[in-house]
Amino acid sequence: MEHQAAGGQGFGAQLTQQERNDLFRQGRPHRLPAGALLFLEATRSERVEVVISGQVKVFHTAEDGTEVFLAVRGPGDLVGEFAAIDGQPHSASVSAMEPVEVVTIKVPDFTAFLQAHPRIMWLLLRTLTGRLRDADRKRAEFGVYDTLARVACRLVELADRFGEPTESGVRITLRLTREELASWIGASREAVTKALQRLRAGGCIQTEHRKIIVIDIERLRRLIR
Repeated sequence: MEHQAAGGQGFGAQLTQQERNDLFRQGRPHRLPAGALLFLEATRSERVEVVISGQVKVFHTAEDGTEVFLAVRGPGDLVGEFAAIDGQPHSASVSAMEPVEVVTIKVPDFTAFLQAHPRIMWLLLRTLTGRLRDADRKRAEFGVYDTLARVACRLVELADRFGEPTESGVRITLRLTREELASWIGASREAVTKALQRLRAGGCIQTEHRKIIVIDIERLRRLIR
């Protein structure tokens, strides 16, 4: 059975078709409903997941129960790989934002596959390095950008990763709530709502219920230069 890990710059997108097929043969495909929990932080597991279709969110739950949105992973991305590599409990939770298809691979099979494929191990290292750089960049945003610019940053990222061209612009296909977006950029829901209103009034975006169409992505980019 062949799987297509489509789109983006995820781990799977860097593999050849034969390499993807070889990797997926190490595991089993599963379909999960929206809201399904793939991993729970502070727990251990003996598997990694490769996202084939759909999106999942990575988040941390604070002591008071507040959910801190950390990242989105989509087709071709690995989740659970940190715990597989260092043998430590998961540092964050992962849940499905919509119905997803994943391939579940047991950790011993995953590590043995990497050891037998040095090129893929190198690609994984590059992927993890990219994630660390991205995390550093997002942390720097808090000291440099105001809420409007941080919202613009995330909209540009989402349009690049999950954008679908339409007649009026680029529709962001990821169904992200205002609360999730606010948590992601470290602002209140009210501040995010005001930022989106300003971007809409300025002709940068159109908004509907949990849907955003980016009309002028270059104007968004200028807000973060």
